[in-house]
Amino acid sequence: MATESTDTSRLIPQRLPVGRLGVAVVAELVDLIVTGQLKEGDLLPPEGPLSEHFGVSRTVLRESVKRLEEKGLVIVSQGRGTQVRAPGYWNMLDPIVLSALIDNDESLGVLDELTVVRASLESAMAGAVAESHNPDELRRLENALTAMRESEFETDSFRQADVVFHYALMEISRNRLAENIAKHLYKRAVESNRYQGINPPDAVALTLEEHGAIVDAIARNDVAAAQQAMHDHIHVSWERRRLPDHSPRVRALADGDQSSE
Repeated sequence: MATESTDTSRLIPQRLPVGRLGVAVVAELVDLIVTGQLKEGDLLPPEGPLSEHFGVSRTVLRESVKRLEEKGLVIVSQGRGTQVRAPGYWNMLDPIVLSALIDNDESLGVLDELTVVRASLESAMAGAVAESHNPDELRRLENALTAMRESEFETDSFRQADVVFHYALMEISRNRLAENIAKHLYKRAVESNRYQGINPPDAVALTLEEHGAIVDAIARNDVAAAQQAMHDHIHVSWERRRLPDHSPRVRALADGDQSSE
């Protein structure tokens, strides 16, 4: 059931950064919705009070609300107002929405979901590359792996080389839809400190070994092995990096303790 718009007006910040006011309004409202401070069914305050709260013109506010509607976060109804929609309607591949989800992902649940989706897409693409590739494409993957090995003692360079490897495989797969979705997910994820997590002492060596297994399977045209190697790499590497207090095992133990009380 929708709540009165006056109940949500107190959540709206009254000061905005100087500069691109429309962008700032959208970002603030996206954060409020993504974090659940504005819940499904809530009505945004009327246009007049809302524009005053943000210190922007009604024109800027209307454009900002339009951007929210395009992202699937709200629905504007004549005579009803602007209402927050359920998460199932949100465009979670939108850069602002996805960034807000990841940035406010205290439990790492969103990154867990992202890992599942990414592993499914990239394992399918790895299988496609194993099934059909030419010598130049295989050489491109081998060169990307070599670049990773050559930068294994330089963290930033190694991470960048890792991204280059995955992007190369996505592009070689010729699956444009999977490539587009996976790149959106991967790009936003690697910008997050939570996604970078922690690096155990053997993380680089294990990562190189896993990438090597992917390239070897592709070189042998072994579709199943390439799919499995990529799937395992994405899941296992995420578990290595996951912050200890958010790891699935720790959460499961904590839940068990709570249920026994």
